[in-house]
Amino acid sequence: MPSLLRVATAGSVDDGKSTLIGRLLHDSKTLFTDQLAAVERTSRQRGEDGPNLALLTDGLRAEREQGITIDVAHRYFATPARKFIIADTPGHVQYTRNMVTGASTADVALILVDARKGVVEQCRRHAFLASLLGVGHLVLCVNKMDLVDFSRERFDAIRQDFARFAMKLDVHDLTFVPVSALHGDNVVHRSDSMPWYEGSSLLHHLEQVHVASDRNLIDVRLPVQYVIRGGDFRGYAGTMAGGVLKPGDDVLVLPSGFSTTVRSVRGPGGVELAEAFPPQAVTVELADELDVGRGDLLCRPGNRPHVGGDLDAMVCWFSERARLEPGTDYVLRHTTRETAATVAELDYRLDVNTLHRDESATSLSLNEIGRIRLRTRQPLLFDPYRRNRVTGGFVLVDPATFDTVAAGMITGPRQAGTGVTWQSAAVTREQRPGRGATIWLTGLPGSGKSTVAVELERRLVALGRSAYLLDGDNLRHGLNSDLGFSPRDRAENVRRAGEVAALFADAGVVAVVSLISPYRAGREEVRALHERAGLPFVEVHVDTPLEVCEARDPKGLYARARAGELPGFTGVDDLYEPPSAPELVLRPDDGDPATLAANVLAFLER
Repeated sequence: MPSLLRVATAGSVDDGKSTLIGRLLHDSKTLFTDQLAAVERTSRQRGEDGPNLALLTDGLRAEREQGITIDVAHRYFATPARKFIIADTPGHVQYTRNMVTGASTADVALILVDARKGVVEQCRRHAFLASLLGVGHLVLCVNKMDLVDFSRERFDAIRQDFARFAMKLDVHDLTFVPVSALHGDNVVHRSDSMPWYEGSSLLHHLEQVHVASDRNLIDVRLPVQYVIRGGDFRGYAGTMAGGVLKPGDDVLVLPSGFSTTVRSVRGPGGVELAEAFPPQAVTVELADELDVGRGDLLCRPGNRPHVGGDLDAMVCWFSERARLEPGTDYVLRHTTRETAATVAELDYRLDVNTLHRDESATSLSLNEIGRIRLRTRQPLLFDPYRRNRVTGGFVLVDPATFDTVAAGMITGPRQAGTGVTWQSAAVTREQRPGRGATIWLTGLPGSGKSTVAVELERRLVALGRSAYLLDGDNLRHGLNSDLGFSPRDRAENVRRAGEVAALFADAGVVAVVSLISPYRAGREEVRALHERAGLPFVEVHVDTPLEVCEARDPKGLYARARAGELPGFTGVDDLYEPPSAPELVLRPDDGDPATLAANVLAFLER
C-alpha cells in the first residue's frame, strides 16, 4: 500500500505556490476532466492565454479576484509510488497563522523563492517556522527560472544564501530544486532547459523522501478523546500520538496513575488490529474497569511524559487586536485537554532574520515569535515538542473573544528557581574568535565512539578550529569520580558532561563528547540545555551491533560482565536506548574510523 506524505508549501507572495501545485496535479495526470475544463473556462473568461493552474487551489472568490492565497487549501492526489496531501498556504504576512496551521502536520515543506528576488524576509520567516514546527525535510524550490534564462549562476547564488541561513535551523534534510512552475520545468519531469542540474524532479524527490523514521514509534502516547460504551463494551477512543500499542501491552493511565493491560485495539468500524501506531485513530479496550475519561492519557509504565503546570515554550503570536504580555490569562488547548493558563514571563523575542534574541522585549505582536514561561491551572501531560509534535504542541485562546491567538511548542518543564542569578560576562558569544558546538557521540560499549571522537578532534584542530575531547572514561577519573553506575549516577554523569560541553561550546570551542549515555531522557535533557542556551547540538549515534561490540571487547568488559563481575553493564544487564532522531548515524559498514570522522566533519560543514 502506498505511503502517505503530507506536504506544505510556503514562501513569499506571488512566488508561485498555487501554480506549482496546479502543475504537479496537471502534469502527473491526476486531474479530473471536469476540473481541468472548469479551470480552462475560467481562464478564458479572464482573458488569459492558457489555463491558469493556480485556480486549482485558489478556491475562494477573494483569492481569484486578488490573485493571492488567503486560506489553507488542501489538495489530494496519488501516484503509483505514494499518496499526497498538499497544503497550499498563504504568503502574506497577515496570514502567517494559516501557514502555521498548514505546516503543523506536514512531513515536508516546499519553500518557494522567486529566482528574480532571491531569499526575502518572508521566505526566511516561513523556513524558520517550518523548522520550529518540527518539519524535518525542507525543499527550496527556486521558481521562475525561465525569467532568469535558466541561469545556473543565479540558482547557485540563491542556494548558497539560503544554505547559510539554514545552518542556524534544526533541519536535517535540505534539498534545492530549480523549477519553472508555469512551464513545468523540473516539476514532474526533468527539464531540457537546465542540463546543468543533475538532481531529480520535484515529484520524484517527493516520491522518494524517507519520512517513516521521523515519527516517534518509541514513546506510547494515546490521549483519550472519547469514551465509547455499548453493552458490556467500554473503549477509549483517540488518535495515536506516539509509540506502538498492541493487545497484551502494559499501560499506565495518567493522571490517575492506575496500571492495567490492553485487551484489544480496534480501528474504524470496530476492526480488531494487531497493533496501532501514529497517526491511526483507534479505540482501546482495557482489561480492568478504571475511571478513564476525555483528557486522560495512556502510556507505558516505564516511559511517562512530563507532568506539570510550569513549563517553557516557544510561541508564534497570531492576533492583530491584542499583544502577548506577561500576566495575561488564556485558555490553553493541549491534546484533548483544555485548561486556564497564564503567561508568567516573556524570556525574549526572536528576530526571524538573524535569529538573535531581544531579551528586553516586553510583549509580542502579530507574527512575532518568542519564548515564554507558562503556568497552567491543571497539570499538563506533555513531551518536548521536538520529541512529539502532538503532546508538545498547544494553542492559546482568548477567553473573551474565543480567538486563537497563538500556537506554541513546549521546550520542556521550567526549572525551579534557586535564588541564584546568572552573572553576565563582558564578552559576547559573537566576539569570541570561534563558533562553538557540541558533538555528542553515543553508542554501546565498544562501538568505536572514542576512536571516532579522537580522530574528529584531531581533524578539527588541524583545520584551525578550537576543539576538545570529553571522553566518558576520562571524566570518571576527575569530574565524575564520585559517581557509580546506578541509573541515577549514570543520569548525573550525563548531566555533568552536558553542562561542561555547553560551557565549552559557549566559549567558542567544539566539544566532542564520547559517552555511552544509555538513556534517551538524559540525552534529550542535554539537548534541551543547549537549545535553551542557543548552542548547536549534534547527536551522533555510533550504531554498531551488540554482537560486533562484544566481539571487539577492547577492554575485556563484556567478558567480565558475562562472568557476573560487572553487574548492570550496558548491553548485557542494562538496556541501551538508541536515539529516536539523531542528526547523524555511523555504522561499521560506512568505513574505518577516519572515514566516519570525515563523515561527521562533512555534516558539520553542510
